[in-house]
Amino acid sequence: MVTQSADAHQPANAVTETDPAAGASVTGAVRSGTSPVDTDVDMLIVGAGPAGLYGAYYAGFRGMSVALMDSLPEAGGQVTAMYPEKVIYDIAGLPAVRGRELIDALLIQANQFSPTYLLGQQAAELAHKPDAVVVTSSQGLRVRAKVVVITGGLGTFAPRPLPTGTAHLGRGLVYFVPKLDVHTGQDVIVVGGGDSAFDWALALEPIARSVTLVHRRDRFRAHMSTVERVEASSVEILTFTEVAMVHGEEWIEKVELVQTRTGDRHVRPAQAVVAALGFTADLGPLTRWNLTIDKRHIVVDPTMATGVERIFAAGDITEYPGKVRLIATGFGEAATAVNNAAPLVDPSAKIFPGHSSDDGTGG
Repeated sequence: MVTQSADAHQPANAVTETDPAAGASVTGAVRSGTSPVDTDVDMLIVGAGPAGLYGAYYAGFRGMSVALMDSLPEAGGQVTAMYPEKVIYDIAGLPAVRGRELIDALLIQANQFSPTYLLGQQAAELAHKPDAVVVTSSQGLRVRAKVVVITGGLGTFAPRPLPTGTAHLGRGLVYFVPKLDVHTGQDVIVVGGGDSAFDWALALEPIARSVTLVHRRDRFRAHMSTVERVEASSVEILTFTEVAMVHGEEWIEKVELVQTRTGDRHVRPAQAVVAALGFTADLGPLTRWNLTIDKRHIVVDPTMATGVERIFAAGDITEYPGKVRLIATGFGEAATAVNNAAPLVDPSAKIFPGHSSDDGTGG
């Protein structure tokens, strides 16, 4: 059910990457700047985050050939880019799992069916053909697919910048914490009041010399249980406080904080500032695909269809009544999208395929 312009399984200029920790291979990864290669598959999944990776597994389980396209250079979406070391607690069957470990497991699961990974490629143009669509990436790579499932999280995203201290970006100022051990023995200032700020404060507390969490208000967006855990830890929480200045020659040495209600300022030592102020999202070229957009989300029906022929969506990028944005719900939406797309790939296919346990294929 798959044809390719070069090798039967991957583009001619593809590379194979292996995560030594998990043994998960990302085959067929085409990096930015490589020459375009035409790829023909049953299903193109736009977005290689958790929902996309599970969708790739499920489509493979249903006998479809699959390619995943993502603008990021690595599979894993926001989990890999933003919180690979964060512990995730709300995945069914996994009481606690680090982001990186979750992505490794999803890659192993998806790679049972040898999907093609087109990384460093942003989905740009959409054209309809008889019984198929053609998606052209920002790098000129063309993919012909019978169906497309968009699982791009919130689209392309960028962290909201800290108003002060930008000169120290990469020299103590960070927006993500890809490796916790870098901050061992440091005095760390975490800025923000959401889940990421509190999660990173908790993760850093055992290894840092000190952790201070500052927030401009006294109310937090983070889950109450996480707030309570931070309050019970050695992390110092300063409310109605902002970063006024960041000091240091080559690296951050100290941070000046201002109490916004009184104007009082004080300086404390710091070698790292983690600015967890959220991020801005942009659907980018997807806005030109005639999709129904509601506040940067793609509107879908109960089958995960978008209203544009042969285009489905799943995960955080979708919107419908009662929508809850969780990794866990994204998995179910991906399976729903794949199953409802199956008859467009093979008219004889049923929407419900049976259970994976019936044929011994891992689910």
